[in-house]
Amino acid sequence: MRTVVNPAVPGTDQGVPPQPDRTGGITDWRPEDEDFWVRTGAKTARRNLVFSVLSEHIGFSVWSLWSVLVLFLGPAYHIDAAGKFTLTALPTALGAALRLPYTFAVARFGGRNWTVFSALLLLVPTALAAVVLRPGVSYGTLLAVACVAGVGGGNFASSMANINSFYPQRLKGWALGVNAGGGNIGVPVVQLVGLLVLATAGAAHPRLVPLVYLPLIVLAALGAALRMDNLPGLTNDRRALREVAREPHSWVISLLYIGTFGSFIGFGFAFGQVLQVQFHHQFDTPVKAAYLTFLGPLLGSLVRPLGGRMADRWGGARVTLWTFVAMAAGAGLVLVASREKSLPLFLAGFVALFVLSGLGNGSTYKMIPAVFQSRARAAVAAGADPGAAEHDSRRRAAALIGLAGACGAFGGVLVNIAFRQSFLTTHTGDTAYWAFLAVYALCSAVTWAVYLRRPGAGARPAI
Repeated sequence: MRTVVNPAVPGTDQGVPPQPDRTGGITDWRPEDEDFWVRTGAKTARRNLVFSVLSEHIGFSVWSLWSVLVLFLGPAYHIDAAGKFTLTALPTALGAALRLPYTFAVARFGGRNWTVFSALLLLVPTALAAVVLRPGVSYGTLLAVACVAGVGGGNFASSMANINSFYPQRLKGWALGVNAGGGNIGVPVVQLVGLLVLATAGAAHPRLVPLVYLPLIVLAALGAALRMDNLPGLTNDRRALREVAREPHSWVISLLYIGTFGSFIGFGFAFGQVLQVQFHHQFDTPVKAAYLTFLGPLLGSLVRPLGGRMADRWGGARVTLWTFVAMAAGAGLVLVASREKSLPLFLAGFVALFVLSGLGNGSTYKMIPAVFQSRARAAVAAGADPGAAEHDSRRRAAALIGLAGACGAFGGVLVNIAFRQSFLTTHTGDTAYWAFLAVYALCSAVTWAVYLRRPGAGARPAI
């Protein structure tokens, strides 16, 4: 996808706010021009960021809807623990698959236009869940409806690609962190809605949860339609995706994002079930598990912008490395707690994993534009045209946002599969915790070897 914007229009008054054309597209957008940014650009970018966050937030809530609904599925639904893990894995998988086409949709239809459409599309899985959720419904029907909720996972990719084009390079870590963090908060918010329903109406009324979101979806779509903009110069550049697919750094960063975001979304979907299965004596009713499931995703979402800000200051690779080292220690703590059957230690370890994965989400995403910006600087130093080098940097960064986002979301599927198999074979999550520890150790080693190891560092980008 091409994310470079139109050059300055001769004679343009830089003190005049960017004006939308008749289709809702801004005709002049130059975020790297500091005077333009201070006078007019920052205000427009912030407005689009606010409504992008709102739409993406609802998308995350719909995507993670079934992490809450499975807590309502008692004996009357005849679904065991393994079946519930499958119900949460399916929307994760579809959301991962949709992230690539959603990334390209921004350039094809416009950021505002696609935000409106993708928000309205959330009405489908939400309404379906409200209709079918009742004792006696077939498991196959629940699988199909849960899978459709995956459309909420695609919103992240289109939102990030859109906001990436609004902000200058020096602010991308913060802007992408705020956009993603605001969206990620949709996970704990839907869990709080589920807790409220469980505590008031009871476990016999799961349909109230999706019904809460129907009017919110309409409001998000309306806000995007009235207050967002389409940017100029965005064209689908499938060649950019082919280029980044041949770039080794793309797959390295995608691996790192599997470790961070895959952990965040996978744990967010599975944590309530893990508590009920592993500590069933303490969590013998759904409402008891719901009291705790929202805390980790909430903290992980709130610190994501901080991860981006830290990466802006100290470098994405350095922050990502120490995040993975700490996540390995967190996974070790969870493993010890599981073996000792210590609920306080178990909760402390998992909350730490949520917080650290949130920080790592922000720092890893900052690495995406930084890799290609570093390449652009090297090309300019070698005599390349600065405008052409910046153009290549932006379009490749946008393509990698989609690719890494899809890979990272697929990591959430792997987390749910790991829990499902671990509980099926050993009746504890210990095997899964060992796997998580090994993945974090691998990601730490890869981050250090590719981006921070000094010998021969001249060939690696400074990120």
